[in-house]
Amino acid sequence: MSSITASEQRTAAVPAKVIQPAWVRVVHWINAVAMILMIMSGWQIYNASPLFSFKFSSSITLGGWLGGALLWHFAAMWLLMVNGLVYVVLGFVTGRFRKKLLPITPAGVIADTRAALTGKLSHADLTTYNYVQKLLYAGIIVVGIVVVLSGLSIWKPVQLQYLTALFGGYDIARYVHFVCMALIVAFLVVHVALALLVPKSLRAMIIGR
Repeated sequence: MSSITASEQRTAAVPAKVIQPAWVRVVHWINAVAMILMIMSGWQIYNASPLFSFKFSSSITLGGWLGGALLWHFAAMWLLMVNGLVYVVLGFVTGRFRKKLLPITPAGVIADTRAALTGKLSHADLTTYNYVQKLLYAGIIVVGIVVVLSGLSIWKPVQLQYLTALFGGYDIARYVHFVCMALIVAFLVVHVALALLVPKSLRAMIIGR
């Protein structure tokens, strides 16, 4: 029968630290599903009237045709908007945004970017975001708000004419919407890559600890 050292007993007695609370995990995964649905259906909508000289492969689009893609896009839009609103409200009410995302300083971002590029950025403490994470997470929240507003201005350019005018008109709003989509896709790629490089961060977003 193997013996257990005093150190191992003390380690076992200490409860696992909650890194991601339940509400964060729930809204995170709902948001991930909604965003993927919106991106794939959005690519199908884009194919019906491309802004540039390329189209997205049908293998990565959703809806099959313009009408079907619009149905998926609008359904996912409401899910994303409601879930995003819950996230933003709880983020402010619980103080999570203030604790996790502030402060953000140029010097800190530059230093952590340099450390990340040289493989020296520490991931030992998942409860604290480094400056690069702070900038990315704060930035993607802003992008998320803009992509929703630009989407609404495209969807209802007459009823929401003042919002559409704020973006410089319907045509420019489409470009703004596309650019925001591209930024979100880039964020997702980096986000997934980092999760694979630091598996314990993915585990924390699944089980919280």
